[in-house]
Amino acid sequence: MHLFRPLSCLLAALAGMALTAPAAAQMEPMPDRPAGEGEGPFARLIVRGATMIEGSGAPPEGPIDIEIEGNRITAITGSNRSADAYDGARVIEADGMYVLPGFVDVHGHNGDPGKAPQPSYGYKLWLAHGVTSVRGVSFYFGPGAPDISDTERSAANTITAPRLFPYAAFGDKWGRGTPDTPAKAREWVRWIKANGYWGVKFFNTETPAVMEAALDEADKLNLGSVAHLGQRGLGEIDARRAVELGLKGVTHFYGHFESIPANGQLPPYPPDYNYRDEQSRFGEVALRGYQSVDPGSEEWDDYVDFLIESGVTLSPTFNIYVASRDVMRARNLEWHERYTLPALMDFYGPSLTNHGSYYHDWGTEQEVAWRHFFVKWMKLTKEFHDRGGRITAGSDPGYIYQTWGFAYIGELEMLREAGLNPLEVIKAATLNGAREIYGPRGEEPPMGRIAVGKLADLVIVPENPLANLKVLYGTGHDRLNRETNEMETVGGVRWTIKDGVVFDAPALLEDIARMVEEEKAEKDASAD
Repeated sequence: MHLFRPLSCLLAALAGMALTAPAAAQMEPMPDRPAGEGEGPFARLIVRGATMIEGSGAPPEGPIDIEIEGNRITAITGSNRSADAYDGARVIEADGMYVLPGFVDVHGHNGDPGKAPQPSYGYKLWLAHGVTSVRGVSFYFGPGAPDISDTERSAANTITAPRLFPYAAFGDKWGRGTPDTPAKAREWVRWIKANGYWGVKFFNTETPAVMEAALDEADKLNLGSVAHLGQRGLGEIDARRAVELGLKGVTHFYGHFESIPANGQLPPYPPDYNYRDEQSRFGEVALRGYQSVDPGSEEWDDYVDFLIESGVTLSPTFNIYVASRDVMRARNLEWHERYTLPALMDFYGPSLTNHGSYYHDWGTEQEVAWRHFFVKWMKLTKEFHDRGGRITAGSDPGYIYQTWGFAYIGELEMLREAGLNPLEVIKAATLNGAREIYGPRGEEPPMGRIAVGKLADLVIVPENPLANLKVLYGTGHDRLNRETNEMETVGGVRWTIKDGVVFDAPALLEDIARMVEEEKAEKDASAD
């Protein structure tokens, strides 16, 4: 989802208002990277004998050796050299394993003292699942938040975190009130550029004139833009209108089906609808699919063509809404017991105040509506993709039973469910995401594929993710050994390399498990 726990904070941010009591100020300090957590960068690092899935859509090839000097890939060769050729180098023996570009999560948040107060919790879970780059939209909210300091410390490899690309929610960060005129909007955009942000996240609660001015200024300054086109602003700015105003990226599903209604101009909300009641809000929103034109109709095809021609990027974030179609499954995901903090599990549970915790009386009718909605939403995404549109992978973690890292792999599975083939899923997760981040700057990204000259951001996995994406989960994949007739657990990321620094993914997960156990012990002690 998108913001902090208190509904008052959520609504304030959605309205483009500065938050007067930033939750980020209450977060625990982000610690320096401890000695021994991550090795390197090295003068010479070799990943030896792996099968390479290089990210651009090319088929796997191997065995290959990847040579790295510092934080850059300097050579990719067939794995036919003797071990003596690599004397003096740090060698990762990856025979039988698979190496991919580091994954890019284009929809990240981090920080909320009420559910995950230590920032390293989310960062380590991302790294443990092969995510080496994250676009924060935003990482934190409110003036004085540490988005930029985390970004700088990650770039210097002094903290254990992915590569960070901070966006600011429109009107947030500067503490000077709402930019409610085109002139103020331009001033705010110039301010975030000067302060190190890479782009703007909109919630379409601005007037069209204000949004257009902000987008125009962002474009002039080579800043990216993405929008959650929520219900409160769809009367004036749906997805079509936002893209016409200059928006570069649409996340979630909001605004698409309102752009192609079957009847009328506005959604037919029932008389007792209440946006501030989140069960009402999220129960009703699934009906938008029923109330839009059908796939294959002239209006549907025209809309998909419009999106393609505009060059907009779609980041659907399917996984953050998947619990809506089966909340029991989401509540009992196998990683919660060991890797989800108790406070985070409490946050996920039904609540009148916690954002996204809207399963107050969630039943068969709501879940069936969402299952049907996913079919139409995925069809729109697949048609956009097949006609040449760019799809990226974003997880929006920390809400609705979607824990960092695990949620990202869940999103890859859902892109597969939408119809992208496995190589297309990997491209969405790597090169496409990198290009969405660097495109507004007019630059080809330095990461996103395995190639000479690119940054050494890599994921090394014992199993083949093209055969089964489940092997990327930190909990691995359970399967029957047909020779022994016994269950075995395979997979999980073995090493994540970010900027030439080698992280032991299982060790990161063990640190997360320790955090969880410590919080459980504290909770038990306080209950005595």
